[in-house]
Amino acid sequence: MSEPTKEPTAEETKTEEQFFDDEGKPISKKAYKKLQKEKEKAERKAATAAKLAAEKAERESKNVDISSDRYGKLPINQSKERPGVKYEDITTINGSRAGETVTVRVRVQTSRATGGKMCFFVFRQGVATIQGIITADEEKISKQMVKFCVGITPESIVLVEGKIVKPVEEVKSCTISCAELAIEKIHIVSDVQVRLAFTLDDASRAESAFEEDAQLVRVNLDTRLNNRVLDLRTTTNHAIFRLQSAVCLLFREFLIERGFMEIHTPKLIAAASEGGANVFKVSYFKSSAFLAQSPQLYKQMCIAADFGKVFEIAPVFRAEDSNTHRHMTEFMGLDMEMAFNEHYHEVLEVLEDLFVYIFTNLKNRFKDEIETVKRQYHFEDFEFLPKTLRLKFSEGVQMLREAGVEIDDFEDLSTANERLLGKLVKEKYHTDFYVLDKFPLAVRPFYTMPDPNNPGYSNSYDFFMRGEEILSGAQRIHDAELLTERAKLHEVDLSTIQPYIDAFKIGAPPHAGGGIGLERVVMLYLGLGNIRRSSLFPRDPKRLEP
Repeated sequence: MSEPTKEPTAEETKTEEQFFDDEGKPISKKAYKKLQKEKEKAERKAATAAKLAAEKAERESKNVDISSDRYGKLPINQSKERPGVKYEDITTINGSRAGETVTVRVRVQTSRATGGKMCFFVFRQGVATIQGIITADEEKISKQMVKFCVGITPESIVLVEGKIVKPVEEVKSCTISCAELAIEKIHIVSDVQVRLAFTLDDASRAESAFEEDAQLVRVNLDTRLNNRVLDLRTTTNHAIFRLQSAVCLLFREFLIERGFMEIHTPKLIAAASEGGANVFKVSYFKSSAFLAQSPQLYKQMCIAADFGKVFEIAPVFRAEDSNTHRHMTEFMGLDMEMAFNEHYHEVLEVLEDLFVYIFTNLKNRFKDEIETVKRQYHFEDFEFLPKTLRLKFSEGVQMLREAGVEIDDFEDLSTANERLLGKLVKEKYHTDFYVLDKFPLAVRPFYTMPDPNNPGYSNSYDFFMRGEEILSGAQRIHDAELLTERAKLHEVDLSTIQPYIDAFKIGAPPHAGGGIGLERVVMLYLGLGNIRRSSLFPRDPKRLEP
């Protein structure tokens, strides 16, 4: 007998569920689930896009600016609060910091729009420059913000927050070439409210560029000086006045190391104490006073006070109606005076070593500034000897005579003869720096010590750079009787210098020194051609401002 047929269970009778793609073709359950996920993702993306489009349309209809809090003009800084923002020095920014967000306060040197959605900047901080870029997008940077950036005037000061980006190519137009700033926020701190007299690009252009393109804008010296604050912003001027500062630093550094003391002598004096008419008379309460032509008499009085070695860095006033490339009515004097033991050449040697120290350290410690100036005002490197060339005045006269110049033994050097002698010395001795010793007595001030061995000459000297005098000095008369005699010979009113003469009546050591014109040193070292380029705010017979 056969066994009864077994009924299949519900589980066994259940048919497999079928899955189909969008074209009706059967697919696996796994493929179907993947398809459904993709559909859901696409639907969500479409919904998000629709929402963004709706929001954008609503903003545009209401003129809503998504960047309104990211740009604008800041209120005047009255030091009301300190938000604690860290401000960066742009010289610390480089490509290795890519991705960092920084805040910088900079000047806008130039800006250049590209279409309506992008603007390039050159930002400047001191002498350093960096490129900035702003690009409109859908999330943070609006077209209104880019338009605002395009309207920022050059030389305005702005506060920028941006992300450091490593550029695809080196930014050769900026000092910081390996990084740039992607601007995220920008606010004006101080804007330019007048039309600029010239652009910094024009004011910074190398002199050689005009030989290649005569159509370029040349900013003349008077225009620069009339707008001196703007002119001083150029990288060249920053370098010039850093070098001027360096000369003072090295002058002070050298002398202090050798036991000199810095002094500060009066600039208001009761009488034209050095003789001559080249003094400025000023009102002084119910009487008159004069601006000091130099600290000369006071330096000597300090030596009589046993200070031994003194120096001063201070203004000097000369009422000379000289409108030349090297004269000013006010300039900075670097003066030194020291007692010596036996011979004034002890002082002369100190001065020679001082200049070698200054020139050597300018070359070694400030070469970047020198190269910056050279890029605009090309000049030959200043040449000097480790041991300064020293010639007698009579030797200089002989060199001029051999070159065809008619000159008397006791005649002072004219500017033309100074330059020619400088050229002759350079050709023969290969130096731009030298000393002439033993000048004729008649062409020196009354307090100059006569040469005991050569009547008609004196224990005095001048220093020259590139054929122009930059220091005048001598052994001073330290005997009251001889000093009085020489003053009378020069027709100096003794009543105006009585305290000075009296200082030597109580005993004073033999001493010598010199006075250096700071602006001349800088002008000649850098080959600037005009002393006004090395004077911060020059004063001459025709200029008393700014």
